Amino acid sequence: MTGFLLHLAAPLQSWGEHSAFTHRDTATHPTRSGLIGLLASALGIPRAEAVADGADHKALFARLTQVSFTVRVDRPGTVIGDFHTVGGGYPQHLTVPTAKGGRRSPDAATIVSTRYYLSDAVFTVAADFTDGGLARRCADAVAAPRWPLHLGRRSCPAGALLLLATGLDDPVAELSRVPLARRPPLTTPPSGTVNVRFVSDQPLPADPRPADSVAPDSPSTPVVVTVLNDEPVRLTARDRVHRARSAHSTTRPLPVDLCKGYGTTYLDAIANHFPPRGVTS
Repeated sequence: MTGFLLHLAAPLQSWGEHSAFTHRDTATHPTRSGLIGLLASALGIPRAEAVADGADHKALFARLTQVSFTVRVDRPGTVIGDFHTVGGGYPQHLTVPTAKGGRRSPDAATIVSTRYYLSDAVFTVAADFTDGGLARRCADAVAAPRWPLHLGRRSCPAGALLLLATGLDDPVAELSRVPLARRPPLTTPPSGTVNVRFVSDQPLPADPRPADSVAPDSPSTPVVVTVLNDEPVRLTARDRVHRARSAHSTTRPLPVDLCKGYGTTYLDAIANHFPPRGVTS
């Protein structure tokens, strides 16, 4: 296995899991469909080719569905709602199109929708590949994307620091070592740890730390398996189909020393953790 780490941070993110047009929800963590869509945008895969269940199983989009993601929740953020109106104030020939190919009448043209976002959330994501060539290609694309990248919706552009590290033999294990984008607690807990949530496509590996290094009052929580409807089958412009898949989540204690705050303090910690290739400390 090989892969890379992503840092998903922006004022707003939105990871819809069962949205309808007038009610756009957000999951509390990046969805599998959203992450695959981010890689597809970076690679420049057009909507017409965003098909995973076609005859060509070697097509680039179909290969992306073989990538495994593990999300570490550095900061969960806050769910906020936003009120939108669409299509009001136009003459009929410019109002919102209907499914039958016509236009809504002016007196019924305004559509009201509520959309939800995660505010001030930060996630560190391990992208795990069985194909090293595809991992390198995706990492290069994220570093120099073909199309602008966004965090769930086009109105939520990704932050400047997106690609944390590439060429990792075990990106999932690295999630237990890479600095956390959160402030340390005001007082250090007796255990010397903070609780951090993980969500993974695959069953989570065992806690990589030696048993004698884990304080008895800071155990991991049991792994909870839930079902999410976010496995992309087709993401074409007029035919977006997802299927259900299992998601594995747990909370694990990580050393409080990993909490490196925000801004330049966090950036300095990342630079020290991932020094430039060929440079030793």
